[in-house]
Amino acid sequence: MVLKLSNHHLKAICQHGESTYPNECCGLLLGKVVNDCKTVVEVRATENVWNAEAAQLFSGVEGNRETNQLSNYTISPQTMLEVQKEVRDRTLQIIGIYHSHPNHPAIASECDRLYAWEQYSYIIVSVMAGKAQKLLCWELDSEFNFQAEEIIIVNNLEKSKTK
Repeated sequence: MVLKLSNHHLKAICQHGESTYPNECCGLLLGKVVNDCKTVVEVRATENVWNAEAAQLFSGVEGNRETNQLSNYTISPQTMLEVQKEVRDRTLQIIGIYHSHPNHPAIASECDRLYAWEQYSYIIVSVMAGKAQKLLCWELDSEFNFQAEEIIIVNNLEKSKTK
């Protein structure tokens, strides 16, 4: 697959990562899938609700997880459900998730892989010392391993917006 999005979307993701630094940011990619192309229509910033309870739920991954948001993120199930209902009414869908890696490369971690969904694109932005650096996109293959997904930047996506 390939992921199409605008410079405006990329900027919004990078700014979100910078604004939450040194914690991880997270958000949703809303859009449409046609053939082998996912097109982002909206970038939706969400709250990172990672806490001690989430750390306990994910404790089997890579040993015990930290309870802070410096290297962890999660989007609340309530937010996911609300957005799924909203986009269905708009004939869109959630096509991916983005998050930041503060002071780490934009490479998917084992935790990212274990909790990823096969149909989603995963944008990771590396934020070093408070500044967004490299941004990469990943997707799961049939063996549930992350592979790089091509990003195509389109200047004038119809209805391009962020919330």
